[in-house]
Amino acid sequence: MISRPLELVSRLRPPPRGFDTLFYVNAGLLVLFFSLFGSSAVRYPSVSLAELSNAAAMGQPADLSITVQSASLVFVGDTVLSSLDQLPAWLAGWRKKRAVGRTDQIRLLVLIDKSLPIEYLHRVNDIATLAGFSAHFAVEAPSK
Repeated sequence: MISRPLELVSRLRPPPRGFDTLFYVNAGLLVLFFSLFGSSAVRYPSVSLAELSNAAAMGQPADLSITVQSASLVFVGDTVLSSLDQLPAWLAGWRKKRAVGRTDQIRLLVLIDKSLPIEYLHRVNDIATLAGFSAHFAVEAPSK
C-alpha cells in the first residue's frame, strides 16, 4: 500500500447525520422573515420607496452653487463672502432677484472642504433650508 502510507481514511470521523430538516427550517424562517417585513432589511432603513421615486429630481442641474472653504471664505457665484453669517442674506437676495414666482424648492449645490468640521455642513444646510433651498452637498479635497 504505497499510495496510502498514513492510512488517513481510518482516522477520519464518521460522516455527520443528515441536516436536511435544519436546511428546510432555515429556508422557512427566511421566507417568513421577508414576507412579514417586506424585505426592508435589504433596503437602507431610512430610504422609503416614495423617496426613491424622487430620484429623477436629484439628477437635475443645480440652480446655484456655493463653495465653502472655511468659515471665513465662502464663494457664492462671483461673490466672496467673508463669513457664513452673510450667507442667509445673500441667499434671500438671490431668491428675490432670480426666483420670482417659483413655487418649487431651488436646488443649491454646496461644495464644502473636506477638512472642515461636520458642524459647517449642518450650519450651511440649516441656512439653505431656512432660505427655501434644497441643498445637495459634495465634499472636496482640502484646498492647497
